[in-house]
Amino acid sequence: MDIKGKVAIVTGGASGLGLGTVTGLVNKGAKVVIFDLNEEAAKEVCMELGGNVDFAHVDVTSEESVEAGIQKVIAAFGAIHICVNCAGVAPPQKVIGRTGAMPLANFKRVLDINLNGTFNVLRLAAAEMIKNEPLTEDDERGIIINTASIAAFDGQMGQAAYAASKAGVAGMTLPIARDLSSYGIRINTIAPGLFRTPMAAGLPEPVIEKLESMVEFPKRLGVPAEYASLAIFMMENGYVNGEVIRLDAGIRMSPR
Repeated sequence: MDIKGKVAIVTGGASGLGLGTVTGLVNKGAKVVIFDLNEEAAKEVCMELGGNVDFAHVDVTSEESVEAGIQKVIAAFGAIHICVNCAGVAPPQKVIGRTGAMPLANFKRVLDINLNGTFNVLRLAAAEMIKNEPLTEDDERGIIINTASIAAFDGQMGQAAYAASKAGVAGMTLPIARDLSSYGIRINTIAPGLFRTPMAAGLPEPVIEKLESMVEFPKRLGVPAEYASLAIFMMENGYVNGEVIRLDAGIRMSPR
């Protein structure tokens, strides 16, 4: 797919991996609508990147909120060709802690945002994509890119909820690719390793250094532009479909 002139949704686009993707898409000539709850940060991004970026205050766990966001995209730009899901949370909590068993509500919240929220957005975006005229000689109409994590495969202590949610994102990639193939819509998933995002920004430097030492090569945390580069490759290469690709510099996480 040629990204220039296409319309994209990026959830969690006001910061971190999402912001890196928004920037990369705009640089490629796309029009982007950020779905996020951080209105202040999202509006700053819109001001910095110009008129090809808009914002919709969207809670990915709410059907009504996502539907309203989708309609805002259609009203502003007329179509949806790309959907990148970066919104997510990663609160650590052990199954049994000092106060007893993890509250079921905490487990459900992580799954609701990371897994159900991802599916909620992509299903409604796909319903709009099928209305598009073919964009390529292969009759492609759109692409979806989801964000899992290496925790889906190498979950650490305290990551039961997060790992389960991201394993779900990875696991639904192929069946969704099969569901959407007859409509000319592709879907792929990126499983990032350790990245310099707002989640990592608050960590003390010694902790960052310890994390970097676990990476094979290059021995550093990834940056959002590297995530965006892979996402853009997936968009532009029409033969990449139904794949989950680790982006982690070869790291395999230890138990803690």
